[in-house]
Amino acid sequence: MRDSRETFVNHAFVTGYPVKHSRSPLIHGYWLKQLGIEGSYRAHEVKPEDFSAFIAELKQGTSGFCGGNVTIPHKEVAHRLADRPDDLCLELGAANTLWIEAGQVHATNTDGRGFVANLDERADRWDHCSTAVVLGAGGASRAVIQAVRDRGVKTIHVVNRTVARAKELSDRFGSTVHAHPMEALGEVMRGAGLFINTTSLGMDGQEAPQIDFTVMASDAVVTDIVYVPLKTPLLRQAEQQGFAIVDGLGMLLHQAVPGFELWFGRRPVVDANLRQLVIDDMGSHA
Repeated sequence: MRDSRETFVNHAFVTGYPVKHSRSPLIHGYWLKQLGIEGSYRAHEVKPEDFSAFIAELKQGTSGFCGGNVTIPHKEVAHRLADRPDDLCLELGAANTLWIEAGQVHATNTDGRGFVANLDERADRWDHCSTAVVLGAGGASRAVIQAVRDRGVKTIHVVNRTVARAKELSDRFGSTVHAHPMEALGEVMRGAGLFINTTSLGMDGQEAPQIDFTVMASDAVVTDIVYVPLKTPLLRQAEQQGFAIVDGLGMLLHQAVPGFELWFGRRPVVDANLRQLVIDDMGSHA
């Protein structure tokens, strides 16, 4: 990590395909301006067939970037091409944050850290529960399961339409994680203290099934990694049934913090102004 006392100009990126709708430039641009740092962060679209060459340019120092974020569909490839993937990356099989040190590409994944930081900010004592239910077994669920397990939640039930995909996650993350078909959702929710939706249910106005959250612990927290709309149909249901809810926007904001510190040498803060800036941007593109 760079010494914050140094004077330097760094340029970072977010890459994916497509990537033009990413809000990461808005987030990092806000912090650069707020902290008075001379640098840049921009979207840099790379096609899948060109991604290996892009990583090679990073290593050679010819890209002009000191590091950046990686999003769909490059996360798995980024983890494989990195010279120094950390333990989080190796277990997840995916990277979302890259940086260069001594000509080598280092890689980590900050999605899980962003997820738990959001809960820490908005749901006091959420990690005192012993059981969590994760709806969905797609790529987005991996970092969430890993982070919740690492915070000490002893039982994590993963419920998915294709139970084989949930079983893959239980095999990957160990005996804490249990795979179930959708038919078992009501049963595994009984007494649980945390419910996490990692699917796209309710995104952009899509419909979502009715769920009875009242079988959960009375102080349970319901959260959704979807943040468009900010209050998803599942969160509305949980709120109407009397449960504390946490939207997914904070995960996006908090996962950006470690990368910014790596590239620009200062640790930024997720504040109310940044959150409102992103909400306003979401409204302008609705």
